Amino acid sequence: MSRRRPLSEEEQALWTGFTRSIKPLRRIRSPAKSADETPLSIADAKAQSVPTPRSNAGREKPSTTRKPPALAPLERRFKQRLARGRDVIDARLDLHGFTQRQAHVALLRFLRAAQADGARIALIVTGKGRGKGAAAHEGGVLKRQVPLWLSTPEFRPLVVGFDDAHIGHGGDGALYVRLRRAR
Repeated sequence: MSRRRPLSEEEQALWTGFTRSIKPLRRIRSPAKSADETPLSIADAKAQSVPTPRSNAGREKPSTTRKPPALAPLERRFKQRLARGRDVIDARLDLHGFTQRQAHVALLRFLRAAQADGARIALIVTGKGRGKGAAAHEGGVLKRQVPLWLSTPEFRPLVVGFDDAHIGHGGDGALYVRLRRAR
């Protein structure tokens, strides 16, 4: 069993300032303050005395667009349920034979339509590509590009996350895409 050393005055002041700066998740009744609480350190007192600007006069208007939400990886159990057919793939898109430009436009149009229809999961088949020579180990252009496109801010309002599909759904040449709910 380890013994804890008592905090120095400086450490206690730092800890007190830190705990005072924390905003609770829910309102809870705070216990009565004890008389032996140490005052804030000088740095904490200065930080609290800095006034916050109340108006944006002379400043740029804050942008009204939201920051795109981050992508979340698909959970292992969720992928297992998809592979076993317990969860249904709501929409499918096959990009075989498309150029990059055609594929990008088709993918964006498809995901918007699928989201509007209330689809939760989409299967995007990119193909594995048929590389020649040194490019054989890299795979196809769409196999590399589609994950990059799905990660861009353009697709973020549509996509929650994506991952490689199970071998039964195309393996390395396909992606499961989880769609956001339409607003």
